[in-house]
Amino acid sequence: MLLAALFLSLGMQASAQSPPLAAACTAPLKPAIEVNLYFGRDIESGGEVSDAQWAEFMAAEVTPRFPDGLSVVNVAGQSRNSRNQTLRERTKLLIVVVFDAPTHQPKVAAIVDAYNKRFSQISVFRTEKPTCAGA
Repeated sequence: MLLAALFLSLGMQASAQSPPLAAACTAPLKPAIEVNLYFGRDIESGGEVSDAQWAEFMAAEVTPRFPDGLSVVNVAGQSRNSRNQTLRERTKLLIVVVFDAPTHQPKVAAIVDAYNKRFSQISVFRTEKPTCAGA
């Protein structure tokens, strides 16, 4: 919910297309897209998404779509609502680096849709940016 307010207050919408890949990467790095998804944990009807619920969501929805790797970071979300009140909530930041743009788009959309439905959310805040990456 908080992230939905942030999303709306910033007047941003995620583009249906991926951002362009990084123009030049120094070997062994390769052009990639870094996808950041911010999952607010507050549930509008009360309570929050528990650690156990998050783990189950990851196992069922995220890991099968991005089995090669990802990172999850606990962050403190903050935004302002329509009544000019500052809202804060615990948030999970999911970071995925993909090399197959734009084929990652349906996977990300499915994850966002599943989270919104499962936990009665309005939206998941999302950013994407070109980067150079490699192991």
